[in-house]
Amino acid sequence: MFRPLSLAACAALLLAPLAALASADPHSYAEPGRVRVTHADLDLQVDFDRRELIGNVTLTLDWKDEAAHDLVLDSRDLAIRRIVAVQADGKAGAALPFALAPADKELGSKLTIVAPKHPARVRIYYATSPQASGLQWLQPAQTAGKRQPFMFSQSEAIHARSWVPLQDTPAVRFTYTAHVGAPKALRVVMSALNDAKHPLDGDFRFEQPQPIPSYLLAIAVGDIAVRETGPRSAVYAEPPVADKAAREFEDTERMIAATEQLYGPYRWGRYDILVLPPSFPFGGMENPNMTFATPTVLVGDKSLTSLVAHELAHSWSGNLVTSAAWRHIWLNEGFTSYVENRIVEAVYGKAQADEEFLIAAHELRDEIGAMPENAQRLTPEPRGLGADDALSDVAYTKGAWFLKTLEQRYGREVFDAYLRGYFDHFAFQSIDTGQMLAYLKANLVDRHPGKMRWEEIEAWVYQPGIPADAPLPASPRFARIDAERADFLAGKLAADKLDAHGWNTQEWMYFLDRLPEAVALDKLQALDAAWRLTGTPNAEIGMRWYVHAIAGGDRAAWPAAAEHMTRIGRIYLTLPLYKAFAKTPEGLAYAEQVYAKAKPGYHPITQAAVERVFAKARKAGGKE
Repeated sequence: MFRPLSLAACAALLLAPLAALASADPHSYAEPGRVRVTHADLDLQVDFDRRELIGNVTLTLDWKDEAAHDLVLDSRDLAIRRIVAVQADGKAGAALPFALAPADKELGSKLTIVAPKHPARVRIYYATSPQASGLQWLQPAQTAGKRQPFMFSQSEAIHARSWVPLQDTPAVRFTYTAHVGAPKALRVVMSALNDAKHPLDGDFRFEQPQPIPSYLLAIAVGDIAVRETGPRSAVYAEPPVADKAAREFEDTERMIAATEQLYGPYRWGRYDILVLPPSFPFGGMENPNMTFATPTVLVGDKSLTSLVAHELAHSWSGNLVTSAAWRHIWLNEGFTSYVENRIVEAVYGKAQADEEFLIAAHELRDEIGAMPENAQRLTPEPRGLGADDALSDVAYTKGAWFLKTLEQRYGREVFDAYLRGYFDHFAFQSIDTGQMLAYLKANLVDRHPGKMRWEEIEAWVYQPGIPADAPLPASPRFARIDAERADFLAGKLAADKLDAHGWNTQEWMYFLDRLPEAVALDKLQALDAAWRLTGTPNAEIGMRWYVHAIAGGDRAAWPAAAEHMTRIGRIYLTLPLYKAFAKTPEGLAYAEQVYAKAKPGYHPITQAAVERVFAKARKAGGKE
């Protein structure tokens, strides 16, 4: 049975060498307690014809164990050509023997480099696989501009190892430089300082002077235009999308300033946003200096720009202070979701911030009881936990809810000062939950006694479920929507009489989220006739509507649902439709037809998620 750490153990962990913590990462073969990578120098060529990155990486090493004879790295599907020690003048020296172990399905292949003389640097010559799990290669037809190919990376959780051999654990932070060759007329961007005025000459150089974990290593190449949105921010996007994206994200500088007012200076120099093609599997990825974002938030009314607030918040929680292993990922995502909500409140008002939190909180409450107990904990036991498994609503929403509880108990002024101190104290470090709790006790709980019992804090972190007294904000607009929904379902209010003309995106999301799982077909058809939900350009509303339409038997909505599924590769907005279709034999057959057409435009991560849905449905139907 999992036992929470004692206060003494928490204090010990606060002082423990990070090398000891890093060695406990079950999702990495690396042994950073023996030798640690401190810098990476990439020299890569982008080959769209072969769908490969070809070149080398030079790793700077800090040998910590005199008895160590090997450097162990993570890799996945890499063609390792040769490895050499690097001389003081930067030239290749003696070749180093190496062994690439058979591949594990999740972890990839352990790369062991024999280096008993402890070279200060090693250079690895390699090429990626066309099927690299962390890269997606798009044909021109799969882009917005239809003229040029596009490639982008997605390294979180443990996909960086599919395009660079390295110590792929969040416990190891390193600086990096890169030289990237690409076809002329295409722009290369990375999770580093980018030059908006760089000539499109096929020769790009980058520097990331701050130490980052491997999952924040990122690259993209394509027909990318730039629009400035502030003195230290810009939007990068395909030309047909650039102006729309710049208008949608024009409040970025206000968000940066609001966060600095709360939690201290932005320490990364620039904050730019790259809007990717629709196949990007996530809403956003907080790559330092260059957030990667989905185009599904470009709805024209800024109602979904909390995504930018979330990725910006990672510049403090996650990128600045990082969880040392994936089972502690709530230290990234829970803190970030809390800070995101505070940014939204500062820029767009408390009503919108409260609505967004209530949507997330209700969704978690609806789902958490069906999760295994271990998955309900902020810090789950590592046994059987995949790296991606930890990235659930528990880490995001329960983590933020815990911090909201602390804010309520200690007061906003006190809690803001604590959180700002936390970011300063652990800046550019990777930590675990024990270290966070030790700092919390010393700097909040002990300094302000009587506000919250330590047992309550431990229950939030280590126990399953959500405490019964978890606070929720009040929303008068949501209360009115609840009443109208109840009257509509009871037949007391016609669909066209709903007072929905002024509903924002969040309010439509809330109305649809709280409908029963199965709504009568005639009521669904009346809703659609009154409010034209089928075919909506708003993907958040569309996802929710199509799930209800499929469940209710509204086959007239199937073609529009298929278009949504084909156009959007973001897992969160697409997978629920596949799950809804897969509940019936005819729906499953239709979804399989849609997937056959959509698959080439999906990221490998999205493909794997959809195929798991099909496999589960076939097994339940006795076909496997």
